[in-house]
Amino acid sequence: MQPEVEIEGLVEGTGKAAERGALITAHCRGCLEDGTEFDSSYKRGEPFQIVLSNNRVIQGWILGLKGMKTGGKRKLWLPAALAYGERQIGTMIPPNSNLIFEIELLEVLTRGD
Repeated sequence: MQPEVEIEGLVEGTGKAAERGALITAHCRGCLEDGTEFDSSYKRGEPFQIVLSNNRVIQGWILGLKGMKTGGKRKLWLPAALAYGERQIGTMIPPNSNLIFEIELLEVLTRGD
């Protein structure tokens, strides 16, 4: 059975929808299943920009953000297979970790914008 992303829509956005290949600007908070926070753009005080492509983000983000509209907020539960799998990431994310992200989508730019 294929692992799946569990998505909870916290706020439905009204702007442009995210898609593969789009450049997004977002705020994000990432936690382990036990609640340990390993990343927060809120704490850094600035959102980040990233392209939704396989060599830039984990697979769970591409699946979990697809169709999300600007101004929206989602909570994503990613099984390890759609996150970092067997890789350890830094000192905070052990191998085979299921991850939880809260994402606030601020802007979506696609080719031709």
